[in-house]
Parts: sequence; structure tokens; C-alpha cells
Amino acid sequence: MDPSTAQLPCDARTDEIVTTVWRSRRPLHPARLFEAVDELVTESVRSRGRFWLATRPGQLLAWDAVAGIVSAEDAGPWLAALPEAAWDLVSPARRLTASLDWADPYGDRVQHLVFTGPDLDPARFHALLGSCLLTEQEEAAGPDAWARYDDPFAPILAIKENA
Repeated sequence: MDPSTAQLPCDARTDEIVTTVWRSRRPLHPARLFEAVDELVTESVRSRGRFWLATRPGQLLAWDAVAGIVSAEDAGPWLAALPEAAWDLVSPARRLTASLDWADPYGDRVQHLVFTGPDLDPARFHALLGSCLLTEQEEAAGPDAWARYDDPFAPILAIKENA
């Protein structure tokens, strides 16, 4: 499944299982997200989606977790990171998905993560993920400042890139 075009489920609740969707435009701080990963994946049974880190504004990253094991992988570039001339080289489905997510100033870059598990507290998950976003001051500092952040995901993504 292509993470850039995957149709993710919406919020849902049964007597036993809760699914919550979290979306944001603001970039994630890599160190804060890394610190939150264990809590996010051990309190949910399944999670997946697409996200972007402030240190990697060109990379669409895929999130996939099952039973406490998480995978974060480079899923290619965000359309906004490509020169417009290259847009014809991506699939029509990818261009359509990007157009649905498109908003200034980040184009199609979006945090879109879905968590499912028994008795999940959506408000708590949203607050935890929200605390991983760049603050307004960090966001205002811009990509040159973001590039200097510690990125604990770098070794993980480098292994996948070299494999």
C-alpha cells in the first residue's frame, strides 16, 4: 500500500475498540516524537499513516505499528518538495491525494496518523501528539533552524535507505 495515497479510516468507537485520527499541518519535532513513540505504540494495537519531521521536510514518512512494534520508513518525497515539472512523473492518484491535502505554507505535507485499540483515550493521544509538534516559535524559526535539531530517527531511516 502506498502511504501517500492510503485511505485511512476515520474516528470510530465500538463497545470495546476505539479508532482515533490525528491530523496536523505543523511539523513534528523529531526528538519529542521519538520520546513519545513507546507510549503511542504500546497503548494502541494498530496504528498507521503518514507524517513529516521538521528535520526532513522533503520526505513523506510512513508510520506502521502493530502490537508495540513500529516501523518508520521513507515513502518518497512530498509533492510540494518536487519541482513542478516532476509532478507529471507521479501517479494521478498521488497528485489527487496531494491536491486534497494541499494547504499553504506546506503544500501536501500533513501529519495523518490513525490509532486503534481497546479503550483508547482520543483526547490523550491528540494531546500527546500535539506536544510533539513544533511550537509556534520553533516553527517561525524556519527550516534552517529545524535542520539543526537532534533527529533520533536518522539511524533508523538510514538503515532502511541502505537496505
